[in-house]
Amino acid sequence: MRALVFTGPGVVEMWDVPEPEPGPGDVLVHVVASGICGSELHGVKTPGFRVPPLVMGHEFAGRTEDGAPVIVNPILSCGHCDLCALGTRNVCRQRRIIGVHTPGGFAERVAVPAGALTPLPEGLGWTAAGIVEPAANAVHAWALAGAPAGARVGVIGAGAIGLACLQVALSGGAASVEIADRSDSRRAIAGRLGAAAAVPQLTGEYDVVFDAVGAAATHEQSLARLRPGGAAVWLGLADSTAGFDAADLVRGEKRVLGSFAYRDDDFAAAVDLVGGWDLSWVDTFPLAEGAEIFTTLMNGRATPVKALLTP
Repeated sequence: MRALVFTGPGVVEMWDVPEPEPGPGDVLVHVVASGICGSELHGVKTPGFRVPPLVMGHEFAGRTEDGAPVIVNPILSCGHCDLCALGTRNVCRQRRIIGVHTPGGFAERVAVPAGALTPLPEGLGWTAAGIVEPAANAVHAWALAGAPAGARVGVIGAGAIGLACLQVALSGGAASVEIADRSDSRRAIAGRLGAAAAVPQLTGEYDVVFDAVGAAATHEQSLARLRPGGAAVWLGLADSTAGFDAADLVRGEKRVLGSFAYRDDDFAAAVDLVGGWDLSWVDTFPLAEGAEIFTTLMNGRATPVKALLTP
């Protein structure tokens, strides 16, 4: 079986790997679409908890052995702790993630627990199916912010997560959404998707700011552009440095909310949402070209905004 494998710092390669062996309760999924995530680009360039050799890929959809189309929720939790009981499997202390801790979707086939599968609704295409996972992150972030209809929203970063935040906020009734990115092409896409303004850096004052980058500078910007009493939701993982003015946080009674992945209801909501989105910013490539596409994105190429690999 062919798979794209993280083999060492800064290196991914196409390998022939053994066929997956489903364990008790597992289902074999023939992958149709698997998205490259920015966290994977960062994780390969600066290795941490992803241990090579590893078949990554946590954003994927495919068909089961009997041909049923499915979307995979990659979060694996213990299912019985206090956090799981609260419905917050995403922060289970024992959580694992398919494509991070177990082999993932950058392959022709992958074995996953049956409970991780969501049926692909009739009429929902494979491109949309491949975007459900990042869309669920944006749904969760919007919910954490309070889903504030009528809010002035700022988004830092017009990658896949930032564009998903833009579309979720608009569908949730935001009064306006402005988005910041250094890339001219990504700003143009954001404008086409409905951003009230697409600029190199946010300059307004907002009720909610989503930081989809996660660098120290964007942490600082998210708080600086936030109105007193507003909420900054951090989704990005580029840098562990906080970088913000704590005194301003206190005096302005501002809130910083960490947003990791999604709850099961967020994932279900994303399945319902993505079918109505403009996904012209998503590009599809054969898995055989995965090493080249992954490496060029990892080294800073701004396009494609979102790449889906298809075995």
